[in-house]
Amino acid sequence: QVQLVESGGGQVQAGGSPRLSCVTSGISERTFGISHMAWYRQAPGKQREWVATITTDNLANYHASVRGRFTISRDNGRRLVYLQLNNLRPEDTALYYCNRIPEYDFWGQGTQVTVSS
Repeated sequence: QVQLVESGGGQVQAGGSPRLSCVTSGISERTFGISHMAWYRQAPGKQREWVATITTDNLANYHASVRGRFTISRDNGRRLVYLQLNNLRPEDTALYYCNRIPEYDFWGQGTQVTVSS
């Protein structure tokens, strides 16, 4: 059974730099390696939005609001995708999720990032 498990969030002050992790369990390293992966977030009262993508060739793309501050990366051997958050702002407060592209028909529990000013 495939599962997505996100971790690494918490309460941070503006300007902080946590790193989020997401492991995909229940699939092989090979299958993970041929999957594009992405991070999303959902702020209170808002819809889930796309944040960043990393392709199987390690090409990254970012939402304009995080470009230059966030960095997505992956470790295929460990079936992990990371999101390094730098220079956090209060408006980055959200529940952060990862998923494959195209998305699985399920989501993990997410990891909460709360940024205080």
